[in-house]
Amino acid sequence: MDNVLSIEKLNVSVNDKHILRDVDLEINKGEVHVLMGPNGAGKSTLGSAIAGSPAYSVDSGRLVFLGEDITALPPDKRAKAGLFMSFQNPPEIGGVSLSSFLRTAVECRRGQRVKLWDFKKELRAAMDLLEMDASYADRDLNVGFSGGEKKKSEILQMLLLKPSLAILDETDSGLDVDAVRLVSAGIKNYLEECGGSLLVITHSTRILESVGVTHTHVMVGGRIVKSGGAQLVGEINENGFAEYED
Repeated sequence: MDNVLSIEKLNVSVNDKHILRDVDLEINKGEVHVLMGPNGAGKSTLGSAIAGSPAYSVDSGRLVFLGEDITALPPDKRAKAGLFMSFQNPPEIGGVSLSSFLRTAVECRRGQRVKLWDFKKELRAAMDLLEMDASYADRDLNVGFSGGEKKKSEILQMLLLKPSLAILDETDSGLDVDAVRLVSAGIKNYLEECGGSLLVITHSTRILESVGVTHTHVMVGGRIVKSGGAQLVGEINENGFAEYED
């Protein structure tokens, strides 16, 4: 199936406040979509609504993932089906090692047990790609991790879970040049090895330099007001969002 995600006239609210208004979006296999816009435009709300966050209420419209209507599906079922979201501020979870968390997640995603040796081999290869110290695998999930290490941890999850669609919400926020390079390498590997699709929510374009952007969307006031190709990213860098905010 070429179509991965169809968003149809999606209206979303939080605490009775209407955020998203009649959002339509189509993402096909292998495509890289970038969602940009000013602060408060609703970009993160869209990502969270796709992932199934209970904090957001879908008032109307549909989300169709790999041919299945997932509008009412809980977050864990969406994740198992192949949806992944990387958060702006990944949570810290004490008492659960990064390795244990990832092995459980991988087994849930694949629907079967994974031999410990095979898992460790996959984990090590992915950590090497991101230049993560092997000792992080035995540390509590994100506890005491720097901002950059937390973001790498999120990309590590993506590499092991191999989702059909990955939503990256401000993954490059607060990262230095070296961290952006490594995170970008992880994203590129995911696209090349897994053949998945991406929805990248970002203010910066540094992370996009090594990723082949196919579609760009501008969101203002909870609506997608402009869509185009990769060239639209350059136009936004040069002119900002002012022309779309009237």
